[in-house]
This record gives sequence, structure tokens and C-alpha cells, in this order.
Amino acid sequence: MKRSKRKQEIYVSSARLFRKKGYAATSVRDIAELVGLEPSSLYSHIKSKEEILVNICNDCAELFAEGMDLIQKEEKTNIEKLDNLVDLHIDIAYHNPSSVTVFNDEWRHLPKEELSQFLSRRKAYEDDFKKILKSGMDEGSFVHMSLTTTFNIIINSVKWLHFFAKKLDKSAFEAKREEIKSFIRRGIYT
Repeated sequence: MKRSKRKQEIYVSSARLFRKKGYAATSVRDIAELVGLEPSSLYSHIKSKEEILVNICNDCAELFAEGMDLIQKEEKTNIEKLDNLVDLHIDIAYHNPSSVTVFNDEWRHLPKEELSQFLSRRKAYEDDFKKILKSGMDEGSFVHMSLTTTFNIIINSVKWLHFFAKKLDKSAFEAKREEIKSFIRRGIYT
């Protein structure tokens, strides 16, 4: 989504605060202070703190959905698709660590209607991921085991990375990427 530079700064700063303090403990005053505005001036850029949360969650969901669409459209093996999915999660964690924290943890604070839509998108992504896993199992490329177990092991193998991503230099981050991918490969490839 195209946003003004100032509004994007508000979203990025809010994501950092939500990551550090949690959504519920972050006030509009905290956000305004971080971006150098009076709280009343902040409202000329946003409607509410809730709007920020909705947009951060939707933006992050869109990154995953767009990545999944690209991976599904490519003529690649299931092994290559899974490798690309792991890279997708690792890259999003590295480039958007605060947004991923909000996406992973703070989504529970979404308003009811947005929560329902968010969970629906999340479920669609999970279903698409599991289709790739099932296809790989059916063709004998992946070990046969529960799709839910396999999916959750893979997701949890990369879910923590956003906490440490920016603390690693590029070479250390790439080494961590290969370590994670190697771990997943050893556990799933036949």
C-alpha cells in the first residue's frame, strides 16, 4: 500500500513500540513522542492506534500472500518451493522484524471484523503451505508425517528469528539462514 513518508514513519515506529511494549501497553502519546508529534497532530495522519495495528497486520499478511503466490506460480519442484518458503519467512523476519512481531503476537488485539479477515488470510496461507508439503510427501520428496506437525515445526524453526535478525551482520545472518534451512532439510527431505 502506498503511504506518505510521514504515515509510513508512524507505522514503522508504532511497530517498534508494539514489539517493545506490546500493543495494549503502547499509548498514542508514546507513538506521537517517538515520531516527534503532539498526540493531537498524530490524528491528522491516523484515525486510531487500532488502525495502525490493522494496517501493520494486513501489510505483513500481504507480504506472505504475495510471496506464496509467486512461489506457487513458479515451475519448481516441491523441494525448491519449500526452500523458497523458508527463505520468504527468513527474509520478512530480517527486513520487517517489528512488523513480524506484531503479526505473530499482537494480532490478537485486532477488532472482531478485522480479526476474522486476518485469521481467514492466515488460514489460506497455511493451507497453501500444507498443499506444497502434501505434494512433496505424495511424490516421495518429503518424509510422510502429519501436515500440521510438519507445518508447525517449519514455522517455529523461523518464527523466532525476527527477535535477533537486526543484531546479526549480513554474513552472520546468511550463516543463520543456512543453518535453519539445513535443519529443516534434514528433518523433512527423504
